[in-house]
Amino acid sequence: MEHFTTLIDTASLARNIERGDLVLFDCRFELANTSWGEREYAAAHIPGAQYLHLDRDLSGPITAQSGRHPLPDPGEFARRLGARGVGADGHGPCQVVAYDQGNGAYASRLWWLARWIGLRHVAVLDGGIAAWRQAGLPLTQAEPRITPGELPAKVDENAWLTSEAVDALRLEPGNLLVDARGAERFAGRNETIDPVAGHVPGARNHPFTANLGVDGRFLPATELRQRWQTILGSLPASSVIAMCGSGVTACHNLLALEHAGLTGARLYAGSWSEWIRDPSRATAIGAY
Repeated sequence: MEHFTTLIDTASLARNIERGDLVLFDCRFELANTSWGEREYAAAHIPGAQYLHLDRDLSGPITAQSGRHPLPDPGEFARRLGARGVGADGHGPCQVVAYDQGNGAYASRLWWLARWIGLRHVAVLDGGIAAWRQAGLPLTQAEPRITPGELPAKVDENAWLTSEAVDALRLEPGNLLVDARGAERFAGRNETIDPVAGHVPGARNHPFTANLGVDGRFLPATELRQRWQTILGSLPASSVIAMCGSGVTACHNLLALEHAGLTGARLYAGSWSEWIRDPSRATAIGAY
């Protein structure tokens, strides 16, 4: 039986769509229009898919100290996936597949969260529902029948870092803080979301879109590896601390690294929107 741990293409998903152990999630979302993805799901989705909302399902409650998309409680998140059928068949691990509107920015968040609680057969549909449509594959409005199950959380406590840890580690050699936001936002020239512009001093910029080709799909693993090796230099992939605006598109960089065979990078879950909650934390302007 095939298993996918980073990406899955449309042909492979179509070939496996009737598998009893496949659990498919639609993660379409728009930051500026938070109900858009749910409406799109209701209008048409890949057969068998269930909808997960970034704010409600893939994030925890916002607090005065947190960023815009805090991590959910891992036990609660595992129960949520279990209720959606993950781990319900009793015959071994499920194959989880996540997709969004195209480039994987939101599906990658589910990929990372699922791995965080111990799942390994988790993949993102390369090109999302746009690629599925382009391939002429079927869509439906029907919601699937789900057999709820139990999914224990086996949390990887080393997969992510707090703001305090990042503030200390960024000053130590051998750590590489990589920001997935676009170059303009990173440089502080066009901040459209957060109240403070700029980036964490010492961070490098690698927009998540740099992992994609002109078709909106991930670059081949060999090319991703070359691009990331240029950033890493002599450092191992485990030196990377991935961040972005709120801990969402940073997961895209983590997925790209994993797909390239470069393992061990960690997530700065709070990212820029949490970093700036404390005015005593340093900020910087300009490209790097």
